[in-house]
Amino acid sequence: MQGQNQQQAYDRGITIFSPDGRLYQVEYAREAVKRGTASIGIRTKDGVVLAVDKRIRSPLMERSSVEKIHKADDHIGIASAGHVADARQLIDFARRQAQVNQLRYGEPVGVETLTKEITDYIQQYTQVGGARPFGVALIIAGIANGEPRLYETDPSGTPYEWKALAVGADRSDIRDYLEEHYDEEMDLDAGVDLALAALASANDDELTPEGIGVAVIDVETERFRELTDEEKADHLADADLLPAEGEAEGTDETDEPEDEE
Repeated sequence: MQGQNQQQAYDRGITIFSPDGRLYQVEYAREAVKRGTASIGIRTKDGVVLAVDKRIRSPLMERSSVEKIHKADDHIGIASAGHVADARQLIDFARRQAQVNQLRYGEPVGVETLTKEITDYIQQYTQVGGARPFGVALIIAGIANGEPRLYETDPSGTPYEWKALAVGADRSDIRDYLEEHYDEEMDLDAGVDLALAALASANDDELTPEGIGVAVIDVETERFRELTDEEKADHLADADLLPAEGEAEGTDETDEPEDEE
């Protein structure tokens, strides 16, 4: 009985390490990320790609209200997985930091600099009593000094740089797919195709333009741009990933909590 009480104390206190050096609340935050739908980032020689699963849970829901890809600055995009409200707070923080950097130094913020500012902010919530960690992981993609950069933020406040990664549901399966098919010399279009194929590998090899989001930032323009439904449909058709005609779209049932994506 005493052991159970001690376990509960470690479980509830974000500022208390367990005897084996774990912060249980941070681990619970990672579990919240796993319950969100998948987001993928891919770095190519010509730019970076963000692709997300944003399936509409009901035909009554407005598509525009489901946001998983965000523009942080002209040259930086962010994709999220986990609690929507937490993601919005971090996106707003990232946008403010990008504006502060522009006003203070007269130049766009660096991708690595912005990532570390976000993770520093996240880390504060892993050591403050009366607060909880952010239950969201972000993929931060952008161009810095003509080079594509791709980062992940963890609920612990740790930044990681990747060539290709996935966060959210089915992360392990999608990462295995990316490890098998990723090529550092691929161009931007090939990166989009790989991202969609990896996303489809966890969705019965079928996607709809309305059920996904795709954004690219190319080295030449250094501008964030979201693909239109027509562009997404063309990529899906070329890869034979569109569902057969007559199948219901966007009405799948799930036990995923409403405040996660």
